[in-house]
Amino acid sequence: MSLTPYPQEGTRRFGAINWLGVWTLYVKEIRRFWKVMTQTVAAPVVTTLLYLAIFALAIGKFRPDVHGVPFVEFLAPGLVMMTMIQNAFANTSSSILISKIQGNIVDVLMPPLSAGELNVGIAMAGVTRGIVCGSATALAMLPFVHLGLAHVWATVFFAAGASLMLALLGMLGGIWSEKFDHLQAVTNFVVLPLTFLSGTFYSVTQLPDFAHELTKWNPVFYLIDGFRYGITGHADGSIATGIAVVIGMNLALWTVCHILFRTGYRLKA
Repeated sequence: MSLTPYPQEGTRRFGAINWLGVWTLYVKEIRRFWKVMTQTVAAPVVTTLLYLAIFALAIGKFRPDVHGVPFVEFLAPGLVMMTMIQNAFANTSSSILISKIQGNIVDVLMPPLSAGELNVGIAMAGVTRGIVCGSATALAMLPFVHLGLAHVWATVFFAAGASLMLALLGMLGGIWSEKFDHLQAVTNFVVLPLTFLSGTFYSVTQLPDFAHELTKWNPVFYLIDGFRYGITGHADGSIATGIAVVIGMNLALWTVCHILFRTGYRLKA
């Protein structure tokens, strides 16, 4: 009589993708920011509304229309996008860095998850927070400013693409950083300058020629310009170039994150 050998104790078998593991990691990351939603969702909405109030009440009445779009309606999509990308970045970067400092990054690295699955679980949670914060901000703005949908596909594509780009950049920042000072340096010297100098508060066509050309090298400009095109129908730059930049940057960042997770750079002792 032949005996069928039992699987080795503790062995678990998955298909090509550990769907349960990816979903569990994603839910864990969502719950992490949702438990403190006053800080992670409500606070960014209030901050963005303060920006809108300052520009609308103190400056807006003195500013002419921008290419036929009232200044406040031109400004609002930029503020919504700024909220999305800053919070997508904050979610992934803080999650990885805090796990490293507290020593529980091992709880993420030990489960049977590949580098690609870690990428998906953590990055998609960052995208979710970015979209949630952006949607909440847009809804809070509706009583004060008109937000249309001139091109739904562009609105969805650039919102999702921008959130993914900054979520991946946040993962790189969290992996590279060894303490909060390092992460703040990335935020203050990379994310904020790219955001503030990308046409969030102004039309780049108003800039001097050299500054206008320099802006074209800022990837965040294409995120804001594409999203504004989806809302208002107006764009300062090429939408085709913007689509290429979003896809190219996300592929490059995804590849780098995958390599770092696979090698354990600054993650494994």
